Amino acid sequence: MAGPGAALEPEAAPPSPPARKSPARPPEPLREAVNAWTLGLAGGLLEGAPLRLAVDIARVVDAGEDLHVLPIVTRGPAENLESLLYLKGVDLAIVNSDSLARFRPFVPNLRRRIAYVLNLVPSELHVFVRPEIRSMGDLAGRKVNFNTPGTAAAYSGPIVFERLGVAVEKTFLPHPSAVEAMKRGEIAAVVFVTSKPVDAFARSAWGPGYHFLPVAYDKAFETDYLPSTLTSADYPALIAPGETVPTIAVSTFLAAYAWPKDASRHARMARLVDRLFGRIEALQAPGFHPKWADVDVAAEVAGLDRLPAAQAWLDRNRPRPAAAGQAAAGAR
Repeated sequence: MAGPGAALEPEAAPPSPPARKSPARPPEPLREAVNAWTLGLAGGLLEGAPLRLAVDIARVVDAGEDLHVLPIVTRGPAENLESLLYLKGVDLAIVNSDSLARFRPFVPNLRRRIAYVLNLVPSELHVFVRPEIRSMGDLAGRKVNFNTPGTAAAYSGPIVFERLGVAVEKTFLPHPSAVEAMKRGEIAAVVFVTSKPVDAFARSAWGPGYHFLPVAYDKAFETDYLPSTLTSADYPALIAPGETVPTIAVSTFLAAYAWPKDASRHARMARLVDRLFGRIEALQAPGFHPKWADVDVAAEVAGLDRLPAAQAWLDRNRPRPAAAGQAAAGAR
């Protein structure tokens, strides 16, 4: 060891790390291949059925570089129509039918700008209340939560209450926060508009007395809504066996931007339709949302035209009637 006052040898400096290279710009052919057959699909919020349906569609139609659907988390189906019309990168959207009325006065050519691909599943109205609330009238003047702005509940829920003539103090908290506030007695009810069953009700523990309020289907709802029910099969912990709770539902459909025939995205839509319609039975198998079992590819959406590629697929694949000569021969 060196004695006092001895000069210290300088420590060797650590080797410098190799210079980092900037990521190479992908060659243009690769960039084109990645984007060539990609479609953006506006779904909804993480806790809602529309996003689940969008993910299911993406899984079934995926064909690598030949077709890639990107499900997009959005504020909800009520604002998805706006995204389909104006947001870059959105080619498809899951839309609630009652949102069409909002845009028709401002987009007079709406029917030429969008078309429907597939009529999906109804989104049921769930009015879930505290034990002391026994009727819709009991909610007058009370706090009722409709989820965050832009969601189906925030759009359709206030419309329903207005048509019922029940004035409430509207709040727009995220569903999880509102549910906890309801348990503390700060909110009288929460309103969900999504396909049943809803995990928040089906998989959560609730104290005695919490229940769904019935909403009768009448003339006030004929133009935009459908009759529906909530059953014990949907919510066994909240609805007694054999009992049902009447409610209403809003139709949900897969919409597409009506690209002109000479646009590259028009060809992408045609490929999407071929794979989606041709694999609809796969979506109706276990592992996907149970509501796929109720989807009929030929079902129509009122007020809109079917996407030409979808209509062409149906025309090619619908059963052909037997020839007249064959029918006559069979009659003998």
